[in-house]
Amino acid sequence: MVMKIDDYALLLKLNEIGTIHGTAKVILISQPAVSQRLKYIEEYFGEKIFIRTSRRLLLTPSGELILEHAKRLIKQEQLLKNNLGQSSEEVKGTLSVASSSLISQRFLPEILAKLTSDYPQISIDLMTGISETIKRNHKDYHVCIIRGEKLKDSTCERLFEDPLYIFDTKPFSKQTVKERPLISFKSDDSMDEIVDHWLYHHQHHMKPQKTIRVDQIETCKQFMMQGLGMAVLPKSVSDSLMDDYPHMPLELNHQPVTRDTWICYQKEVLNLPQVETFIKILLAETYI
Repeated sequence: MVMKIDDYALLLKLNEIGTIHGTAKVILISQPAVSQRLKYIEEYFGEKIFIRTSRRLLLTPSGELILEHAKRLIKQEQLLKNNLGQSSEEVKGTLSVASSSLISQRFLPEILAKLTSDYPQISIDLMTGISETIKRNHKDYHVCIIRGEKLKDSTCERLFEDPLYIFDTKPFSKQTVKERPLISFKSDDSMDEIVDHWLYHHQHHMKPQKTIRVDQIETCKQFMMQGLGMAVLPKSVSDSLMDDYPHMPLELNHQPVTRDTWICYQKEVLNLPQVETFIKILLAETYI
């Protein structure tokens, strides 16, 4: 048996997701095929890499060493591909992007479709999540697209300002105190701070009874639409609600409260044609 780079990538994905079933679902091959491949890899090294438990796969001490080796090999492979791509006039190579979930759901599919259509030799390595997680690991990616505060020690350009609105199925009135549950979605701390700060300054007519916390912004919208409470939503994902649901803009000192979206990168990555091309496309896009 010969180990391939895809085998090392499979080990990293198994460790990241934690289950054989979940990994098979993500990489779009059958669960038995993943199990069989893992068995071959463990036979190749002559060591048990993972211990199966009812909750997730656990790395053995030997597995930890093998995973570190896998990370080094994949990074070297990535560097080689990038250097080869940089040495050619043709735009090609791997583009590594970490993006806020909201941006990846709302805008990136169309942008990446255009990019890969115009430059079919570019391959995309995309990670999505909340901005705080991306910030902690930003050096692992060519480009980070984040919400809230920009990254320090990076080149950051603002993509757009996203005004915030509060929605409900019941009208808003400054003559009465509105006491309703507040529905919030999983985001980074800065979003929670923005909403808390605004509520503090509007406590004379806005008093949330309780907070309902959900995982996704789309779930938050659906809960609001079903009358379960109020929800603070960015304009980029709530345009379609404005004609049908009572809402009001978040303002402080007569200025709109917004959530900035940034593209951040290290200057050196602009030497990679695929990265420079992607950044130019992002900056030319109209978002809201």
